[in-house]
Amino acid sequence: MTRNGVSSRTASAAVATAALLALATACSGGQTQPSGPVTPSDTATTPGELNIQVPGTNLAVHNAVAHIGPSGTGQLTMTIRNGGSVAEHLAMVATPNGGRATLQGNSTGNGSLSTSGILLNPGTTVTFGGQGGPSVQLPKVNGATSNGKLPLTLQFGVAGLVHMSARVTTH
Repeated sequence: MTRNGVSSRTASAAVATAALLALATACSGGQTQPSGPVTPSDTATTPGELNIQVPGTNLAVHNAVAHIGPSGTGQLTMTIRNGGSVAEHLAMVATPNGGRATLQGNSTGNGSLSTSGILLNPGTTVTFGGQGGPSVQLPKVNGATSNGKLPLTLQFGVAGLVHMSARVTTH
């Protein structure tokens, strides 16, 4: 124990932690990545619409609609515009109560499915649920709100986790 009550072990640990933090910051070019779910800078009040702008990413989700059948399963249709300068991937879509959608993609190119998710090339728009495009198959959905919204969590490779609501239609 030192004179001010801090042990040398505690002081060493603090110095090591500070050094690792400085090294990590230097390796990332001074930019830090979001540590949790990203809240878009312009929080979407309109269901099905979302703009995501974080360092390195400029995504716009438009017309997100959950088409839910009588069994509770369905498909999420939407378009995603990657206005950024780097490729992005839609890696996962989660629904309330632990549900996870199944992603299906093209075999090659923009909209293709890999282990990283659905490819969203920079400067392009990908339509999900359209003819020949990628799709998001929803599991039995629980948690749609009474006003016709389905809360979703989308996970992107660069942007991270984002929360949004899709409009719900039933058929």
